[in-house]
Amino acid sequence: MANVSHPSGDITTHPDASEMRARFERMLGGRDVVLVDGPVFLLGLYCAVSPWIVHYTASQPALVTHNLIVGIAIGLLGLGFTAAPARMYGLSGAMCALGVWMIISPWIVGESPDAGVIWNNIVVGALTLVLGLMCVATAARATTRS
Repeated sequence: MANVSHPSGDITTHPDASEMRARFERMLGGRDVVLVDGPVFLLGLYCAVSPWIVHYTASQPALVTHNLIVGIAIGLLGLGFTAAPARMYGLSGAMCALGVWMIISPWIVGESPDAGVIWNNIVVGALTLVLGLMCVATAARATTRS
């Protein structure tokens, strides 16, 4: 009779351990910062609805449309980072650019914005920039590994 019992032990002694490890890494796709995807999506949602939360829909109509469009773009980036991370992390730099744009947009798009509008866009822009830099670092780390 053949010995069909599987001895318990360390998997590192398995003859295919290195191949299984490499396959597991490919399956994960070098996803070190999975926790960034959710906050990026939520930040995009907040940016899109912030004119109604901060109550500047009547005083800054151009910024309402602006924040809605930029918020949808950030939210779509967050969904893309989740759905196709290997392809989408190349757009991390675009997210950084959106963050910088959000910081300066009250003075360019708006008409004499008040402190609430300015601080709202600065905070959203700074968070977008920080999360974008985290995504850039993740993409850089993933490309140096492969």
